[in-house]
Amino acid sequence: MNAEEAAAAIASNTEGVYDEVEIEDMEFDEEKKIYTYPCPCGDKFVISEEELMNGEEIARCPSCSLYIRVIYEVEEEEEEDKDSSLGSATTIAVN
Repeated sequence: MNAEEAAAAIASNTEGVYDEVEIEDMEFDEEKKIYTYPCPCGDKFVISEEELMNGEEIARCPSCSLYIRVIYEVEEEEEEDKDSSLGSATTIAVN
């Protein structure tokens, strides 16, 4: 890998990522508030809803060294009532 390729890999941050998975392809556990996806080792990649809300996009497998990048969109929703003191809420878009 030359310097240009290395810079591109760092910029895209995909080196070492096992796969990229759309969030709608993951399973959501409503009780635990986590998203999971099957890992080749037999366990599951895991990422919490809170981690996603904080901008994290890497789901790790607790049983091996693999990890995946979760593809999702964060949407800002404005409150309908402009006088509301709650401001705006952040949601994760699942198509």
